[in-house]
Amino acid sequence: MATSQDAGDAVNPKKFVVVEPEDQPRDYHAQLTKFAVKLPDNPLRYTSVPDAVPGKGVWGEAGINAHNVAMSATETITTNSRVMGADPFEPNGLGEEDLLTITLPYIDSAKQGVQRVGELLEKYGTYESNGIIFSDVNEIWYMETAGGHHWVAQRIPDDAYVIAPNQTGIQEIDFDDPDSFMYSKDLRKFARDNHLNLTNHFNFRKIFGSDTQLDRHYNTPRAWYGQRYFDPESVKDKSPMR
Repeated sequence: MATSQDAGDAVNPKKFVVVEPEDQPRDYHAQLTKFAVKLPDNPLRYTSVPDAVPGKGVWGEAGINAHNVAMSATETITTNSRVMGADPFEPNGLGEEDLLTITLPYIDSAKQGVQRVGELLEKYGTYESNGIIFSDVNEIWYMETAGGHHWVAQRIPDDAYVIAPNQTGIQEIDFDDPDSFMYSKDLRKFARDNHLNLTNHFNFRKIFGSDTQLDRHYNTPRAWYGQRYFDPESVKDKSPMR
């Protein structure tokens, strides 16, 4: 996993730290919002790459804990206006500033990481949509949030990779395959009650994600370029703008 953190006009300087259990907060308070949560008393030792310049929150971004579980929470994605009208963002919910610090020290597996973030998201909500990656020695799970309280996660097959620009990417959901998919408790009901899905299958990207001119100029070409790099035959003679 690799990433950089930009703030629109510059790349924020980061530092690498090892957080010992005694240094992990028990009462966590965000700096950008009023989000606060009491954390468990048994955190694991973990690494983090927070902002080098303090004052705007931790922004732990990515790290590995003592049980060899890795997490990256650095990707902002999009939710379409139909979903936002039914499940708007929570201004004082959790966000990228908080995700690593309140999750990584408390998980023993990639799947547990998805479960913890999902529970926090459904309880407190979020002020943005994010893509989050968890990995352990056996599995990699990619999680995407949508609107204020909804999410889905997919186990990445061992012979596959993910290219994740700033856009919702998870597609067809198999609700009968818990080994490959996880999702918020009311995901199907929410989509049905708000008339968001007009098909007989469930494509998360089409129902919850965006498909705008900005996506076609900013996101799709980056996904195409990454796929061309790893798997050139799959995109041979294909334009990213088609």
